[in-house]
Amino acid sequence: MKLVISAVNLVEGGTLTVLRDAKRMAADLYPDWTIHVLVHSPGLAGDTRVDELAFPDVKRSWLRRLQFEWFDARALARRLQPDVWLSLQDITARIDVGRQYVYCQNPSPFCTTRVAAAWLDPKFVLFRFLYGYLYGAFIHRNAAVIVQQDWTRRAFVERYGVSRVIVAHPVLPSASIDRPARAPGPPLRFVYPAFPRVFKNFEVVGDALALLERDEGWAGEVVLTIDGTENRYARRIRQRYGHLRSLRFAGLQDRAAMAQLYRHADALLFPSLLETWGLPLSEAKAQGLPILAADLPYARESVGRYGQAAFFDPQDSQDLAARLRALHRGEEGFTPTDMPQPAEPFADGWPALLARILGPARVAIEERAA
Repeated sequence: MKLVISAVNLVEGGTLTVLRDAKRMAADLYPDWTIHVLVHSPGLAGDTRVDELAFPDVKRSWLRRLQFEWFDARALARRLQPDVWLSLQDITARIDVGRQYVYCQNPSPFCTTRVAAAWLDPKFVLFRFLYGYLYGAFIHRNAAVIVQQDWTRRAFVERYGVSRVIVAHPVLPSASIDRPARAPGPPLRFVYPAFPRVFKNFEVVGDALALLERDEGWAGEVVLTIDGTENRYARRIRQRYGHLRSLRFAGLQDRAAMAQLYRHADALLFPSLLETWGLPLSEAKAQGLPILAADLPYARESVGRYGQAAFFDPQDSQDLAARLRALHRGEEGFTPTDMPQPAEPFADGWPALLARILGPARVAIEERAA
């Protein structure tokens, strides 16, 4: 039995983690399968148990990417003859195989909130427009579409009329930081870990702090993991809000430095307008850190069942200022939240997802052999 994992466009960050988690679990749980992994450059899969095929020119341009998905992949599928083809990179390959699946990780076509500084990131604007069409191309060839959250499933069903969408929650981090006991009292230091993309919504934080600094009793601090040099959007944020005494620009953090920021923080602040999942929300939960997050579907689902959370309107700086002020004064606190498990089809982690993907193919093959 053969599985192809197509990930020629994944080279860094969370999407590359998805690839490595997928191939590792497939190799661990299905050692009798031949696994071919299609990557951008040699070594990205990082596992001798899989057959790695590199396509370094695919990221050269969007036209080359589409040529690969809609023409090259077709010839490759004929040569490899896989029983299952799993694409981890949003676009449905135009192939003829027993069963194929597409894992969709870019939520930008479904962004319904206003992104104030979108003009600073033409790529984001293009993705919001282009992905809406690319997602739909050949999408009904898939046995199922895979997404990370239930709100994204509803968006796919409504927009594309697909009948089977699997919600697959990602593997969540486990607690690993020995946080010192926090002194009694309201939270003073909030941390917002995010790379400067326009939908990360740093403006609402700066505007809220500008309001709070008019209050002599405000002694809180928000730490951002940017320094203002990363890109045009970061420079704009530093220019507009660099004068605020309660806003600290810490710069990009490696894993060890980020662990220290979490260790000394009183709460996570997360105002992002758009996320596939929102990993810092899960990291904060793993550390037992209180969470103040955007009141949006992705954040509600990522926070899920948790004992210390609060939400605010991410496009209303006055609302955020009021929540921060009330928390700082001890006038209100963080409360338990709950979120029901998504309806079927649902997979909690890669073992459950692979069982849904590879199990039916195995049964079909065994039935044909019988």
